[in-house]
Amino acid sequence: MQNSNLDAKKRIVFIFFIVVIVCIVLCIKVAIIQFIEGNEWKEKSENQQYATRSITAGRGTIYDTSGEIVLAQSSSVETISVNPLNISEENKEKVAKALSDIFELDYEKVLKKVKKESSIETIIKRVDKEKADELRIWMQNNNLYSGINIDEDTKRYYPYSTLASHIIGFVGSDNQGLDGIEAKYDEVLVGKNGNISKMLDGKGNLLEDKSEVYEESIKGNDLILTIDMNIQAIAEKYLEEACIENVCTDGGNVIIMNPKNGDILAMATYPYYDLNNPYEPTSEEVKNMWSELDSNQKSTYLQGIWRNKAIADTYEPGSTFKLVTTSAALEENIAEPDKKAVFSCTGNIEIAGTRIRCWRYYRPHGMQSLREALMNSCNPVFIGLGQKIGVSKYYEYLNKFGFLEKTGIDLIGEASSIFLKEDKVGPVELATISFGQRFEVTPIQMITMVSTIANKGRYVKPRVVKAIINSETGEKQEIEPEYKNQVISEETSQEVLSMMTSVVSEGTGKNARVQGYNIGGKTGTSEDGVNTGKYVTSFIGVAPTDNPEICILVTLYNPTGESGHQGGTVAAPVAGKILNEVIDYLEIEPTEET
Repeated sequence: MQNSNLDAKKRIVFIFFIVVIVCIVLCIKVAIIQFIEGNEWKEKSENQQYATRSITAGRGTIYDTSGEIVLAQSSSVETISVNPLNISEENKEKVAKALSDIFELDYEKVLKKVKKESSIETIIKRVDKEKADELRIWMQNNNLYSGINIDEDTKRYYPYSTLASHIIGFVGSDNQGLDGIEAKYDEVLVGKNGNISKMLDGKGNLLEDKSEVYEESIKGNDLILTIDMNIQAIAEKYLEEACIENVCTDGGNVIIMNPKNGDILAMATYPYYDLNNPYEPTSEEVKNMWSELDSNQKSTYLQGIWRNKAIADTYEPGSTFKLVTTSAALEENIAEPDKKAVFSCTGNIEIAGTRIRCWRYYRPHGMQSLREALMNSCNPVFIGLGQKIGVSKYYEYLNKFGFLEKTGIDLIGEASSIFLKEDKVGPVELATISFGQRFEVTPIQMITMVSTIANKGRYVKPRVVKAIINSETGEKQEIEPEYKNQVISEETSQEVLSMMTSVVSEGTGKNARVQGYNIGGKTGTSEDGVNTGKYVTSFIGVAPTDNPEICILVTLYNPTGESGHQGGTVAAPVAGKILNEVIDYLEIEPTEET
């Protein structure tokens, strides 16, 4: 009997301890829920009590350099959504039919959304007000308003369609920047979305006696570009004309830069595409076969037309790169511009057992000064200069001119140059570098190089955005030009500009002349790859050389027309036409007797 009582007491004590432990665990759990997870559960509870519809913020406006001409803006449109739980069963099919008819949507897909067990479903985004008004009239005629929402939204619009398409870029269906400035400055442009919330009852129905909570959206900040719409239009007009006339199978690009502050005044890549319809093919040939292409082929094509070749593609610059060799030779006192008969062209030169020909090997240039060699674009002379400069010193100038790193321009997708490592460069490799072959650079690096020469020898970083405007305060934040190292002296700069003037007035760049102005330049022709049979033709220039205001680079890829593929006959005339109009537009004073 005694043992039985003892066992009973033990059981009671055990149960008591179990109860105490359970109570302690429950208290701890309650404490965790109350003090640690309380805010989280409160937020979840509130979220279940509200139906929230987002209001897309308008993206900031993009202006050209004037701050007045709009290149990209957000226009008001509307988004249609439904609250399925607030549409009665007898009206669901009726509502779905109206929505699918008005907005030309698939009825079954719309009906599926209308019948969903959810508080909010988006039917269609960014419809014009006229279409939304059709729905408003239907709602009024049928006295059916509950569960159908018409909310303010925004749609990106590009007033000039194709103008500066590769600079501006475009946005996706979610209003996020996908390319160009739209992508690079997405966080600046995007703004803050607002919302409309209304309380629900326990069954998910809207409480009609509760007013909506409206949180206003905040528009994104505006951008002012360095791009001048008029100069951009001039560049695009003549680039398109040149690519068509010279049958440039791989397109072309033009960059115009202010050497004094790094402003890119124009950057055109042909063929252009419509920013308002970026997913549509640009050529009739591709349009006709578009439906036959699979998704990968379509994607490859679109990526190609969106690609900004001026910054994303590399090429062999050819003889335009002789300006680098000239600058280094003058700066290192290896040569003088006008010392007569110091260089001899016999049609070829032998370097480390390899014979390299001048482009005019069949009729050698003979004795020349450095100025004459640049005018004649004589390869052997620049090969000889390269050997005198030496690999180490030459690579110092490549680095100072910015060829061994990206320029850092404020656009996405900039490519890196392709050079041999310095310790891999022998006499033959140095020889080919000296006259612009067997390495690759980007067009933006080349225009920056010539701008350095034009800017009294000082490097200035290229840029396409010069100011940001706060959408709430209107405050303008100026982005200051970024100057770097002094690459060559002002004296060397003036000597190179003088020699470039002679190239245009008397040498291979004659077709780039503009009456009344001293134009400096250099032509270039190179192979596009090894044994491809394709060529890249180019012209790089400065205007006017007395007081440089603009630098220009015209690059045409694989011209196959009757004019051939030489820089002097194909690219130089394009530069001349562009410069003639741009100089007139900028009202630059003549620099010589007309």
